[in-house]
Amino acid sequence: MRPKIYITRKLPEQIIEGLRGNYDIRMWDEEEIPVPREVLEEEVKEVDGLLCLLTEQIDESLIDRAVKLKIIANMAVGHNNIDVHRATERGIMVTNTPDVLTETTADLTFGLLLATARRMMEAADYLKSGKWETWSPMQLTGQDVHGATLGIIGLGRIGEALAKRAKGFDMNLVYFNRSRKYEQEKGLSIEYLPLEKLLQVSDFVCIMLPLTPDTAYMIGKEQLKLMKKSSVLINTARGGIINEKALYQAVKDREIWAAGLDVFEEEPVSVDHPLLTLPNVITLPHIGSASIATRMKMAALAVQNLADGLSGDTPRNLVSLNKA
Repeated sequence: MRPKIYITRKLPEQIIEGLRGNYDIRMWDEEEIPVPREVLEEEVKEVDGLLCLLTEQIDESLIDRAVKLKIIANMAVGHNNIDVHRATERGIMVTNTPDVLTETTADLTFGLLLATARRMMEAADYLKSGKWETWSPMQLTGQDVHGATLGIIGLGRIGEALAKRAKGFDMNLVYFNRSRKYEQEKGLSIEYLPLEKLLQVSDFVCIMLPLTPDTAYMIGKEQLKLMKKSSVLINTARGGIINEKALYQAVKDREIWAAGLDVFEEEPVSVDHPLLTLPNVITLPHIGSASIATRMKMAALAVQNLADGLSGDTPRNLVSLNKA
């Protein structure tokens, strides 16, 4: 019998056609609607490979239903939706799709920084609602980006790509990272600072970290109070790194000037979320990697990881493999 694969979201045929000759494939037939949990629980029972998205919680309960599962291929850089520890205990490989979305996510991050600084969304709504009746000296004035200080929290691949974009705006660059990046400090002319100092001196703070137990709620009430009243906070990494209640209060009370968010602790975010009510917070629906070319590359890489794992090869982007 051929190995069985389940894919949790409808993917373009050109992405999966190479699998059809060697595997029995079942796929959820919706692009915009996540697979229901009860469907996934049934489908996973007899499959050898699972290709999933961040929308699926591949937790201990689900993993333990999968008696034949050899590999979980996540179509994302992050993998906090997967119980990697339990998968490791079961000898199940877990893979992700890094690298291919670096530049696209950096583009979005810097675009969100610009849009938040210059109040672009607010200005567009102002025009569309018929409020633009005259020009006035301080109408919809924002913050300058050129020459400002950008603090990057997490100098990984995307953080480095963001720094390169900021250099074109003559921004002063500082960063905080778990370990210092001496080569990058020289190549990017970027200065390492402790987190507290970075928050104090930066005009813009961009979060570029994975969500882990160590980074959860890393930015809360105390950290926000360290920031300048004119500062802007940008998060395109993962929700849960920022305490959203503390952020809402800080922006509402003008303890910081504005925020731009592409990610939330719970996604999709509720339309009743308090942060969505503030005019000085720009909110996006997790579109950091959402270019056509990048999403196709992510899907193709997830499929390749899946095929490699099922054929006995070590996948290129292995997150975990049982060593027992």
